[in-house]
Amino acid sequence: MNPDKIRSVLNILFMILALASIIIYFAAKDDFKLFIYVCGAAIFVKLMEFFIRFTNR
Repeated sequence: MNPDKIRSVLNILFMILALASIIIYFAAKDDFKLFIYVCGAAIFVKLMEFFIRFTNR
């Protein structure tokens, strides 16, 4: 698969997870652990995209 397509999919997934983490932060104030998990997943996806971007040059 083309690395640019993989990067695009990972960027879209990151944006969805980032938006979900913001919604969870404001909606579920008593469940902070869920926010941490979703935010951590978003950061992990962004790091994977970052490594793909700089290893394919």
